[in-house]
Amino acid sequence: MERGKMAEAESLETAAEHERILREIESTDTACIGPTLRSVYDGEEHGRFMEKLETRIRNHDREIEKMCNFHYQGFVDSITELLKVRGEAQKLKNQVTDTNRKLQHEGKELVIAMEELKQCRLQQRNISATVDKLMLCLPVLEMYSKLRDQMKTKRHYPALKTLEHLEHTYLPQAQQQRNLDNIVLQQPRIGSKRKSKKDAYIIFDTEIESTSPKSEQDSGILDVEDEEDDEEVPGAQDLVDFSPVYRCLHIYSVLGARETFENYYRKQRRKQARLVLQPPSNMHETLDGYRKYFNQIVGFFVVEDHILHTTQGLVNRAYIDELWEMALSKTIAALRTHSSYCSDPNLVLDLKNLIVLFADTLQVYGFPVNQLFDMLLEIRDQYSETLLKKWAGIFRNILDSDNYSPIPVTSEEMYKKVVGQFPFQDIELEKQPFPKKFPFSEFVPKVYNQIKEFIYACLKFSEDLHLSSTEVDDMIRKSTNLLLTRTLSNSLQNVIKRKNIGLTELVQIIINTTHLEKSCKYLEEFITNITNVLPETVHTTKLYGTTTFKDARHAAEEEIYTNLNQKIDQFLQLADYDWMTGDLGNKASDYLVDLIAFLRSTFAVFTHLPGKVAQTACMSACKHLATSLMQLLLEAEVRQLTLGALQQFNLDVRECEQFARSGPVPGFQEDTLQLAFIDLRQLLDLFIQWDWSTYLADYGQPNCKYLRVNPVTALTLLEKMKDTSRKNNMFAQFRKNERDKQKLIDTVAKQLRGLISSHHS
Repeated sequence: MERGKMAEAESLETAAEHERILREIESTDTACIGPTLRSVYDGEEHGRFMEKLETRIRNHDREIEKMCNFHYQGFVDSITELLKVRGEAQKLKNQVTDTNRKLQHEGKELVIAMEELKQCRLQQRNISATVDKLMLCLPVLEMYSKLRDQMKTKRHYPALKTLEHLEHTYLPQAQQQRNLDNIVLQQPRIGSKRKSKKDAYIIFDTEIESTSPKSEQDSGILDVEDEEDDEEVPGAQDLVDFSPVYRCLHIYSVLGARETFENYYRKQRRKQARLVLQPPSNMHETLDGYRKYFNQIVGFFVVEDHILHTTQGLVNRAYIDELWEMALSKTIAALRTHSSYCSDPNLVLDLKNLIVLFADTLQVYGFPVNQLFDMLLEIRDQYSETLLKKWAGIFRNILDSDNYSPIPVTSEEMYKKVVGQFPFQDIELEKQPFPKKFPFSEFVPKVYNQIKEFIYACLKFSEDLHLSSTEVDDMIRKSTNLLLTRTLSNSLQNVIKRKNIGLTELVQIIINTTHLEKSCKYLEEFITNITNVLPETVHTTKLYGTTTFKDARHAAEEEIYTNLNQKIDQFLQLADYDWMTGDLGNKASDYLVDLIAFLRSTFAVFTHLPGKVAQTACMSACKHLATSLMQLLLEAEVRQLTLGALQQFNLDVRECEQFARSGPVPGFQEDTLQLAFIDLRQLLDLFIQWDWSTYLADYGQPNCKYLRVNPVTALTLLEKMKDTSRKNNMFAQFRKNERDKQKLIDTVAKQLRGLISSHHS
């Protein structure tokens, strides 16, 4: 008996223990169920426990069946009600159509019709809300149906994934949506804000996991927000389907071959990167070529950045940094090569803006872009060169089209227009009545404004380069100096050196460059106002415009001197002296009279020249004329000459001296200009007055009468007269006075040779 009671007690105790284990299995977390199951398998009543477990399973099956039967009827009722609602919706549509027709034809009932329309919209909103609530149940049932189908076809792995989604995603999501609906109904709707990069990653992860129709339902909800926020920029997750990558990663991870997939993925992406980084051969021809190239690179690294943040270890920062280093070097090399072909400054500027946008975009994703901005400084030099070439053409057109005449103005409006284009102020000119003229020609305000336009063009390139004001100021000043000292200077020099340029044009160029030189201080102020860097600041580059315009003016002055001398030479070529004449003339030669008239009219124009340019030009012309006349008298082709020819030559020199005394250019003191002809005057006086005794006696003294007469010159001219006396006077030896004169010439020639010999010794 006692044994039976003990057995019964043990049986009850075992049953209680089994019941406890079952409750523990049902209520314990799956991570801690191992010890519980181990106690069952270690016990002796394993079979009875399994019977208990089967009984418990059947009880749960019956409960599940009851639950499904209970909800099935509700589902059928909902569908039936939904069909009824569809009919009502059709009736509602007809009613709206009828209302619209009445609204068109019966304007008097507008207020009533609007009220009915408002009521209809309220009904429609209620119907839509009802449909949305019913739709909450559909994803769970569809997922369950999908799970059953997968199990029947023995697709166990997808079935596990589906069950996991059902358990951890869809059921809690549906509950959360119901809670959110209650909150939305209680609070006013706030406009959606633009998602940050991190938020985009979170949303993308949710959508990747939601591969069931629930995602479509969520998309439907988001569509309402998208309609209210049309400006939201799509992210990588909106443009690229990453689900294949994640599926492969998950499958390889389950199979224990994750590292194999990681290596394969990285290898393939490196190959794709090399293809992306290969620019097309004609990329430099249009901006679209550069834009497509940059878009490819940005797209590649945005995708890699997204993969980095949405996976664990598929790619890492070191791998992406390595790719970026390769891409950066290849991109910079490609840009250096292709940008060197650009000759249009507008295209170079657009390229710079595109590179800045490219660099700023990648910098947002954490990629270092300092090398790109360093390369932009190289492109800045190229941009400056293209600008200089463009402005060389602009200056050439301005200088070629100028009429090199002072700007006439006939009204106050025209006067203010010119003053507004160029900083000029002259109180005397302002007081003059209209019409009047500015001293400079049209190329002065045009060149000045084009220099300012060049400065603006330089400033455009410096925008968004993250440069300091000092760096921008230095860049603009250096580029402007190149424009002034190289481009504008060459353009002015080319105009000055043209073969067909006249004295009037050269005079106007001198006047123009003088005013442009004065305007350099205003260009300094213009740059200071743009960059806010004072010119007194240390290391501030000064403009070299003053030097440029001075050099151009000096070149024009030299060209004037050369041009004047050439004109004088042209007149002298018309000289036709009869060196053997015995007649004494009474007036200057015609060619010389014309030459003096030309010089008078020319120097009348020179009165507007600045400084001592007019005096220098006049003195230079007189000296050249005197030297040329001296050469004409002493040239080897003139082997013989008479005293009569020398008298005619003296008349021409007197005409030149009279021109010098008349003061063709103001500013000379007393007889300064006549000194240009002093050598000729003393030489002619010596021969015409035959004053050899004085010359020979006073030679070498500082205050001698014929100080400017060189004995070599005198001997050369005397030899020409000596030969004439011998040849033309056959019977000179029979006349005493002629013989005496010939002896005198021989004696003077001998003494002159002695002076020359003593001077050389």
